[in-house]
Amino acid sequence: MNLPKGPDSLCFDKDVFMKDDFDVDQFVAECRKQVQLEEMREDLELYYKLLKTAMVELINKDYADFVNLSTNLVGMDKALNQLAVPLGQLREEVMSLRSCVSEVIQAIDNQLSKQDDLQKKKVCLLRLIQVVRSVEKIEKILHSQNPKDSSSLEVSSPLLAGQILERIATEFNQLQFHAVQSKGMPLLDKVRPRIAGITSMLQQSLEGLLIQGLQTSNLDMVRHCLRTYATIDKTRDAEALVGQVLVKPYMDQVIVEEQVKANPNGLQLTYAQLLEFVPHHCRLLREVTGGAVSSDRADVVPGYDFLVNSVWPEMIRGVEERMAFVFNPGNPDLFYERYSVSVDFVRRFERQCSSQASVKRLRVHPSYTSFHNKWNLPVYFQLRYKEIAGSLENSMCDGLVAAPADSLYNLQVSEVLWSSLMRCWADGVYLSPLAHRFWKLTLQLYSRYSRFLHEVLTKTLAPEAAAKEPVRPLPSSASSTSSRTSLDEAGSESGSPSSLSTKQLVYIAADVQKLQEQIPDLTEIVRQRLEAISFKNFTVVEDGLADSRACLSASIPALNGRMTQHLTERCCRFLKSASEVPRLYRRTNKEVPVRASAYMDNALRPLHQLLSDSTGLVTPSTAQDWLRATLSDCTQRYYETLSEVLSSVRKMEESLKRLKQARKGASATTTTGTNGGPTDDGKIRLQLTLDVEYLGEQIQKMGLRPAEISMFSTLTELVQEARELAEQNQ
Repeated sequence: MNLPKGPDSLCFDKDVFMKDDFDVDQFVAECRKQVQLEEMREDLELYYKLLKTAMVELINKDYADFVNLSTNLVGMDKALNQLAVPLGQLREEVMSLRSCVSEVIQAIDNQLSKQDDLQKKKVCLLRLIQVVRSVEKIEKILHSQNPKDSSSLEVSSPLLAGQILERIATEFNQLQFHAVQSKGMPLLDKVRPRIAGITSMLQQSLEGLLIQGLQTSNLDMVRHCLRTYATIDKTRDAEALVGQVLVKPYMDQVIVEEQVKANPNGLQLTYAQLLEFVPHHCRLLREVTGGAVSSDRADVVPGYDFLVNSVWPEMIRGVEERMAFVFNPGNPDLFYERYSVSVDFVRRFERQCSSQASVKRLRVHPSYTSFHNKWNLPVYFQLRYKEIAGSLENSMCDGLVAAPADSLYNLQVSEVLWSSLMRCWADGVYLSPLAHRFWKLTLQLYSRYSRFLHEVLTKTLAPEAAAKEPVRPLPSSASSTSSRTSLDEAGSESGSPSSLSTKQLVYIAADVQKLQEQIPDLTEIVRQRLEAISFKNFTVVEDGLADSRACLSASIPALNGRMTQHLTERCCRFLKSASEVPRLYRRTNKEVPVRASAYMDNALRPLHQLLSDSTGLVTPSTAQDWLRATLSDCTQRYYETLSEVLSSVRKMEESLKRLKQARKGASATTTTGTNGGPTDDGKIRLQLTLDVEYLGEQIQKMGLRPAEISMFSTLTELVQEARELAEQNQ
């Protein structure tokens, strides 16, 4: 049925009324989101009128059918009553037939269930019959071989016994299969003692023949025994028997604690004797099971691994029980030696295995894991950690002590750091299972050293630490350039123990540079160690050492700042003496100055000493950077001092002129030379000019250009103006 179409302005869709899940509340809620309730009511009334109109039109269209509807239904009830009786009879017939069919189906199901039960009982009976037959057959074989006693197999020919055992084992295997399938049957409980007797006899016979075959080196007998063990699924029993009978006595004889302790190489000799067991005593077993090169593959008995399941467990049990002292980590050097010898013993034993599969079985064997867990490697590392890190900490406590003369480094702490880094990866210390721990320690050593430098360069040293001035002699080229030690340097480096000396700062810079240069050498050492354990991600190693290099470089700015501050303070202490120049020339009648003041040599001596101390230790560019920064700071302060001096001189000069005019031509012999030469103020300006010119000359001698020094050109202009003024006043 199609509803009439309404105007497009309606706030709802007419088809929504025809949905099976139409809900009035939801309809109203949706419409209220679009229009108000009044507008919605108006749209509903409009559509209601359309529906009424459409209904009237529909009735008018089929009016005749509506009128005749009641007429057409006349007599319909009688027709329905006539159909009720035959339909009821048909229903009863169908129900009766359904009941009969259900009874037949139930009877068939009962018969099938009985047949299935009989079939199961038949199969169970056949299994029991097979069990009894197998028992009787085995007993018959045993009775035929030994009529007097069937509890053991005794025949004249060992080979015949091996063949008979294989027959018995085949039948016994079937017996075991059927016995397991018949579990819980009363008849089986009656036969079970006979089965137990056969099992005991078979095991005793197999053990006896296997031992006899091994003792007499009878290849065929051993082969038949092992095949029989495999047939009855008792390969592990055979391996355990070999371990107890063949391996254990040898281990008890070889592994003797007193002999190991008595000889310095006792452990190594004991391991060598243990390894000799395989070629000397396991040749026959390896040939039978395919572990020897000469084995005939056609006669190989598979499923056995005597080296893994017989020899190895007894070896390790003997070592762990009789030589427990070798696992003691108290002495790290002795522990390293014992561990290395033991690991080599394991590798050599693995090479004796017949295949890679055998090696894999060995490595997952419980005794293999137990043996490796006996070595307390974390404790060993802790001892090494205390030893290596402790030596570095002790050297840091000693302060900036000079390294021995034959060292690559200048400071003892730097020498100890490099020795500690090398020791982490050296033979006698490094163990491959601890590679990750030694790698972490390597990075920690670099970090600790960098932090030590940061503390030294940014904090005031303790007096007792800083007082230990390096006594390492300078290179011959450096000592020849300057044999004097300035009073200032002697006073500052011995009288001020809380500050760093020039030598110490140079030594720090030289050692940092050397450590960075040797990082590639350490990288190669680490790479070789990690390649031995099949480590491939060397990018991690390179990134880690690059971070360590950056950590060392982080101390360079503080070092440069400390060096500049140190030199500036020592130089400026003398440059302040420029303020004493007026006192030297005013009212003293001194000669006209022709050379620089003495304070200038004293002020520059620390810089010349720096060049001497740094020669052969740091790069020339590094020393020049220090000089450039120091001279820039000193020039700035020197400029301030000269500005004050010249300003004071100018004020004094103007004051004297006013006084002269006041005295109206009075004698002014106190400010001029006797022969009308330069005035005292002119001499002062000339002296300062000579001092600045001398400073420029010394800057050039140090390998720098005066133009590189900030404020030097301004300083030159200042004294040049003063000199011109002095010439004008002559």
